[in-house]
Amino acid sequence: MTDDSPEWMHPVDEELLRLLQDEELFMPDQLAEEVEPRAPQVAYRCRELAKYGLVTKHAMGMYDISDLGERYLAGEVDPNELEPEDDS
Repeated sequence: MTDDSPEWMHPVDEELLRLLQDEELFMPDQLAEEVEPRAPQVAYRCRELAKYGLVTKHAMGMYDISDLGERYLAGEVDPNELEPEDDS
């Protein structure tokens, strides 16, 4: 994450994406064992990342990195250009 990262991104987001990149599917409880925030905060960050298309929610509490998320980690996507998906 850089100084010009968008407001919606948090420092832990890139770490979460890297962990998801290494695994098939992950639940926030499992991710929380690997990073600083507790499971509820990790779950919230996963929902936010899903809202911007960087992760895919497969089932309640089960997430995986998306193709867009992979491209972000490769430096091919500017998160400032991402728009949240409409929930309606």
